[in-house]
Order: sequence, then structure tokens, then C-alpha cells
Amino acid sequence: MRISPSFLPAIAIAGLGAWAMGAPVALAAAPAKQAKPAEMKQFPRWAGGMPKVAQGVVDPAAVDALKKMSQYLMSLNTLQIDTAGSIDMVTEDGQRIQMDGTTTYKVKRPGFSIHFVSDVKSRDFYYDGKQFTLSAPSLGYYATVPAPATNREVLDAIYDKYGIRLPLEDLFRWNDIGNDRAKAFKSATVFGPATIDGVKTTHYVFREPEVDWEVWIQDGAQPLPKKLAIVDRTDPAHPTFTTRLNWTVNPTFSDSDFTFTPAADAKKIQLATFKGQ
Repeated sequence: MRISPSFLPAIAIAGLGAWAMGAPVALAAAPAKQAKPAEMKQFPRWAGGMPKVAQGVVDPAAVDALKKMSQYLMSLNTLQIDTAGSIDMVTEDGQRIQMDGTTTYKVKRPGFSIHFVSDVKSRDFYYDGKQFTLSAPSLGYYATVPAPATNREVLDAIYDKYGIRLPLEDLFRWNDIGNDRAKAFKSATVFGPATIDGVKTTHYVFREPEVDWEVWIQDGAQPLPKKLAIVDRTDPAHPTFTTRLNWTVNPTFSDSDFTFTPAADAKKIQLATFKGQ
């Protein structure tokens, strides 16, 4: 039985590209509409009563929370994120199979390293301010290309030329100049308070044309996203990606954290040029 990977929307597979952006701009929220709250069903059934979510309503407070989160993240000099996530793989007959992985991000300006590990595959990404490297350590292959001088420029460049997107870009991009993604929201809701790993957060729920997604943002002076959940509505099985994020704010790094050193038996290859769709 062949298993095909489910669709992952941009919020989960994009890069950390907004690290060196310019001044924030306000996103225009769609005008609020009057709509009856949608009844929610629980699974498992013993989960208890659930609040109602108003469909077709974009709450400006939910959009503003994303902007404040991004503005705070962009204010940091350095950061480290340790995540534990699960993604659904969907079989040809529609069964969802959950697979786990962990990711560690280290970010400065300029520079980042990303290490993803799962039982299916492992990938490392390095940017040292001059070069970008993609490595498959378990396979023994890597590719290195020249890169621009800022995080934003390098991640735009590797997508435009090689079709590579890296995790969690959208966490940083809500204040990007020209970002009008919020205009496509079908709904945006402040769902309410929630405790994630002992941390007080506010739970926000969003619907876009092809995906539903949720983010839990820490309350207080450090609005850090603590959890993400994304559902692909283009697949009848509705595969889901979830991840919990643990943050270290303004840690100290050395140059070696962002420098790729190949193993003695690693083979250098070329990155294929992205042809587009």
C-alpha cells in the first residue's frame, strides 16, 4: 500500500525569512460579517462541551495578535526554538497515519541553522551569512550555494531559484510590507484562554480558502507562539500538522552553530533549479 505525503501549507513549510525586515505595516482585516456560531462536535465523545465558533467573521483582535507576535519575534537579536511535531501521512484509501519529528532552530542576524530529525528522514539547513547549505546526513549528501547577506534575502532567493522553503516563516511575516494574507481569511476568532505546557496562552482560530489553522500565543510581554495546528481541507482525509514550540530568547551562539562542516565521507551534489508549476 503506497503512502503519499499530505499537503503542508505555507505556514508549516516556509522559511525564517522575515528576520531582517523593514518597518511593520498594518494588515487590513476583512469586514466582519454577521453569522450564526457553528456547533462543534467532539472526538472522543467524552471530551465535554465545546464553545461555539462564529463562521464567516474576521475578528480584528485575532489579526492584531498575529501582528504583535511577529513584531516581538522580529525584535529579538537571537533565538532558539525546539519543536516536537506530528504530521499525517494519507494512504491511497484515505487512512491517516501519524508520524513524529523534532526540529531545532538557531537564528541570528544574519544566520540560521535548522535541524530536523524523524524516523523517515533527517535534514539540516545552514546559512552563515555567505552560503546556504542543505544536508541529508543519514544519506551522506549535501549541497552548498552562494547566498545573499540577510536572512530574508537568502530565503527568498532559495525559494525563487531552488523551490526550497523552510519551517515557520509565517510566524515572522505578518508585519511584512505588502503581506495581505489576512485579506483572504474566511474567519478569524479569539477562541479563548488555554494552558500549554503550564504556560498561559490565548488560542486563536483561522480559516483560509484551503486550510484551517490554529495558534496558541503566550500571554504577557513575550507573545511567543507555543503551539500550531494546521488542517489541509483540500484532502478529504483532512490531514493535520501539529507542533509545540519551546523558545529560548536571546541566547548566545558561536559562529560554529551556523557553519556546515561535512563528514569525511559526505558527497557534495548540486541543487536542482526550481522550474515552477
